[in-house]
Amino acid sequence: MSTHIPGLELARGFYHDVVEHLVRPPHAAALVGEGSEVLGYDQARSTDHAWGPRVQIFVDAPEIEQVSQAIERGLPETYRGYPVRFYAWETDSVRHHVEVTTLQQWLTVHMRMRDASELTSAKWLSIPQQHLLQCTAGAVFRDDLGELLKLRQQLSWYPADIWLWMMGCQWHLIGNIQHLVGRTIETSDARGASLIASRLVRSMMELCFLQERRYWPYLKWFGTAFSKLHIASRLGPIFDAILYSTDHETKANEINNALKVLAERHNALGLTPVVPPKVDDFQVGINHAVRPYRVLNAGDFAIACVNAIQDTALRQLHTVGSIDQLTHADDLLINFTTWPQQLEQIYEQMTAP
Repeated sequence: MSTHIPGLELARGFYHDVVEHLVRPPHAAALVGEGSEVLGYDQARSTDHAWGPRVQIFVDAPEIEQVSQAIERGLPETYRGYPVRFYAWETDSVRHHVEVTTLQQWLTVHMRMRDASELTSAKWLSIPQQHLLQCTAGAVFRDDLGELLKLRQQLSWYPADIWLWMMGCQWHLIGNIQHLVGRTIETSDARGASLIASRLVRSMMELCFLQERRYWPYLKWFGTAFSKLHIASRLGPIFDAILYSTDHETKANEINNALKVLAERHNALGLTPVVPPKVDDFQVGINHAVRPYRVLNAGDFAIACVNAIQDTALRQLHTVGSIDQLTHADDLLINFTTWPQQLEQIYEQMTAP
């Protein structure tokens, strides 16, 4: 194809021009789940594997067989120049990509739950944000019963207590390593200072997503998604200065500048009592030791977030973070292992009354 057609546009047209006329029962139609096109980030490069017109059709269980047969018989060979039947890695075969299923079955496979009633605190903390994005991004083309739209609304963002706890965790993670930049500079460990500064930039970017109530995607699209946040134009240049400056004192100063902005935005959210941001020498917390590394009082913001939580059990949980804050949460871990379920069980035990 000489001109790339964005995947969402292709799917929308494919449904309305072709698939909609083949499905008689009440149904929902959408493009959700895996794929860069679901996030709206696909480019011509994206078409080099398992690419083409596709859509999910959600019907009642008794209708699956009849609808599947009608679609199989009625699909054309191509749509807008793209083959309708193309490679599927899930089955290692060439087939069409009109997925006919129930909403409950799709949730079981892709979200490891049957419905929104299973969204306990432990479940929320163990669902990778990439999976939440896969369910809430993309587009819904039709929803006769409104169930899919309702589900997407229920999954659109964390409950208030979960949100506060995750932000508390993020502030803790930042405060736990910020002083190490000064220590590595002091020991002439330039590589170590750059490594820690880069990790801090990643952590601060994650806090930006949390403050703007946006799920962050996996690593390939993390920077792209950040650039679309409201704060990106203000903090992006500061993050670039931290990442690319060869002067490590500049790195340390810019880290504090970025954290001051995040502190200001935290207070603007109004979720906790105002926490005055302070930059001061690092308090070790042991034997009254003080080190001359200028750091922001990130711990005060973490404490404020946790103290604002209503759920007593969650408020007492150590601020280690959700699955995305606690692990690398890559494709293998979140899609092909039982780690998310095991973490859910651990969170369940730790948040039990």
